[in-house]
This record gives sequence, structure tokens and C-alpha cells, in this order.
Amino acid sequence: MDNFDYPARPRALTVSELNHQVRHLLETSFMQAWIEGELSSFSRPSSGHWYFTLKDSKCQVRCAMFRGFNQRIQPIPREGDLVRIRGKVSLYENRGDFQIIAEHMEPAGLGALQQAFEALKVKLGQEGLFAPERKRPIPFPPRHIGVVTSPTGAAIHDILSVLARRCPAVPVTLYPTAVQGQAATTDIVNAITLAQHHNKADVLIIGRGGGSLEDLWCFNEEAVARAIAQCAIPTVSAVGHEIDVTIADFVADLRAPTPSAAAEKVSPDQSEWLRRLADQEVRLRQAATRHTQRLQNQLQHLAARLRDPRRELQEKAQRLDDLEIRLLTTIRQRQDANRLDNQQARLLAQSPNRLLKTRMSEIEQLTTKLHQGVRRVLRQHQERFTHAAQTLHVVSPLATLDRGYAILQDSEGTIIRQVSQLNPGDQIRARVAEGSVTATVTNTTPNPS
Repeated sequence: MDNFDYPARPRALTVSELNHQVRHLLETSFMQAWIEGELSSFSRPSSGHWYFTLKDSKCQVRCAMFRGFNQRIQPIPREGDLVRIRGKVSLYENRGDFQIIAEHMEPAGLGALQQAFEALKVKLGQEGLFAPERKRPIPFPPRHIGVVTSPTGAAIHDILSVLARRCPAVPVTLYPTAVQGQAATTDIVNAITLAQHHNKADVLIIGRGGGSLEDLWCFNEEAVARAIAQCAIPTVSAVGHEIDVTIADFVADLRAPTPSAAAEKVSPDQSEWLRRLADQEVRLRQAATRHTQRLQNQLQHLAARLRDPRRELQEKAQRLDDLEIRLLTTIRQRQDANRLDNQQARLLAQSPNRLLKTRMSEIEQLTTKLHQGVRRVLRQHQERFTHAAQTLHVVSPLATLDRGYAILQDSEGTIIRQVSQLNPGDQIRARVAEGSVTATVTNTTPNPS
């Protein structure tokens, strides 16, 4: 064979690679999209996922909605329903089927209603109609219950059945109204106004049974919301099933998931009350029995302590006699004391004490005068003695001593007047003014004649 250079063939994609790239291209090229169409080929396998086809008059597209998203959809759609879905464009690689992965589904036309719902919710919320501090407590137990609902619907039947079972003694007044359609909004507002004018009910249940969003829409109207917010009677919203949420639920003082639940919430359970009353009766009887027994014990104790009144009277009489005797004794003692006081007064009037006091005073005066006289006489004699001593001193030989003379005495004290009285060797004593001097005679010389 001739050798030829054939051009290199491009690498072929496998089907898996092709589908994977197409899927990646679709999912990255398209954002989430809203698609509206008629539901067909709807299936729900045991996995819980939904598989269906959306179609219009010309085309169709396969769709899948996984369990994590479809659990919130109520009610479950049916074959032939016109729906709107929000989802991502994708490809089921195993079969190469172009499909939409749905994340949300609602009946066609719901989008406008939902937008209106959200807008009104924001508006009334900003006005404070949903604020918790506006919520009033529901009176319990109520004296009178008012119900604003259809007189022919299942809601009034459920409410009356619950109330008849739980508290048949509480009166109920129905304020009939349409709960669906164009006239329902005005009817509901008028029924709420009428209930306030009657001024009978102290709690008002407002609601209806289940239905589609369109059926319940009158409870999302602004007029109804404002009528509930301005109602002077505490209100309970009981619209649809538990999954249904309306503007009325936000505005009312209390939301109940169903009409029956509303009746349960506002009414006391008669059987429970009877049970409590029976318990209270038993407790009251037991308490009364204990109290009676305690009083009986106290009575017996007091009876044992109670004394014979005759004995009490006797003791009182004896006590009275004692007091009488003591009183008479006291009176006699007082009389004796008065007589004694009189005698003492008379004795005091004749007592020598007064004379003795007078004489003692005189003696004290005389003693004072005597002392003064003695001192005066002694002073006079002292003066006379001093004068005489002075006179005596003038002529006294002692005065001569003061002038330098001396008195000589021998050893026996005899005054020596002549020299002849002395001999040499004699001891003599010379007395001078300020003392004496002892000397020995060595020579004697008599005066010449």
C-alpha cells in the first residue's frame, strides 16, 4: 500500500461527557426562572420526590421537585392544575433529558396575591398593628362568646360542638357573615362592628374553615385587619387550617390554628372544672373536719380548765371580806395615828427643849463674852507686866552688865564685893552681859585707904 498522511481525527466526546458539559452550560448560563404551565404526568414515588411535566399549548418541559422543597407545598397539586414554579434549568444526564429543578410551586396567579399580602404585612407592621404590647389578654373564663363566621360553614359547627362539650353554660352569639367572595370583606367588617354595638361578648372569634388562598383572601384585606385592630373586644383569629397564615392572624390578640382550637382556647373545660371542684370539695371537707376536731380539742381543754362559778363566787366573797377587814384596820390605824399626831403636837408645845435651846443660846453668848473679857484682862495684865519688866530692867544690875561691868562670884556662887574675899589660886566666875567667864586668881591688890 502507498503511505499517505491522513489528518488527525478530533477526539470524540462520550455521551456522558457531552451531557455533563451541556448540564454545566445550562446551569451556569441560566439563573433561576419562573415558569408557568399546566401540570401533567404528575408522579410521587416512595422517595417523596415529585416528577411532572409543565406544558402550554405548544411545548412542554420535564420537571423535578425534590422532597426537601415539596414538603412545604399544601395542598398537593393535582393533574391539570395551572401552576407557577421557580427553579433552575438543568439536564438529567442519564437520559439526556432537558428539565427544570423546581424549588417552589404555587397556583398560577398566586404571585400577585402573595405580593399584595407581603406589602400589606409590611405596611401594617410599620404602623405597629402587630406589636406584642398591643395584644390584650383573652378573658378567662369568658362571660359571653361572640363568633364572626358563616352560619352555614363547618367552622360554626366545630366551634359550637367544642363549646357545647366544654362549657355549655357560656352563652354564644353568632354574627353571620360571608367568609369568601367579593362581599365578604364588607360583611366581616360590619359583623365586627355589630358585635361591638351589642356589647355582650367579652371575646370575639373571627374565622372560617380551610380553603385555598383565594378562598381565605378576605382575611388578608386591609379593611378587615383594621377592623380587628380597632375592635374594643379582645379577638381570636381562627382562619383555615394550621398551615394557613393571614393578616388577621397577625392583628388579632390571639391566633388559633383552627376554629375548633379557637373554641378550645377561649373556653374552660367543664369536666376539668368539675374535677377540680370535686378535688376542692374533698379538700374543703378534710379541712373542715380537721378544723372541727381542733375546735373540739380546744373546747375540751377549756372545759377542763373551767372552774365552778360557785367556788369563784366564794373566793370573791372571801376576798371582799379580807379587803373590808383591811380597810377597817387601816381606818383605825389612821385614827390612832391622827390622835398620836395631836398628842405629839401638844407635847412639843409644852416640851423643855425650847427653853433649853433658849438657855443654851444665852450660855453660848455668855461664854463668848467671858472669853472676850478674859482675853481683855490678860491683854491688860500683859501690858502692865511688860511695862514693869521694862522699869525693872532699867534698875536691874543686868542692865549694868550691858554697860561693860561684870559680877564676880566665887566657886560657891557668892558675890565677891571685896578683894579680901579672895586668895591667890581661888577659882572665880565673872558674869558679863552675854555669858560668864571662869578664871583663877593669881594676885590680889587691895585699894589704898
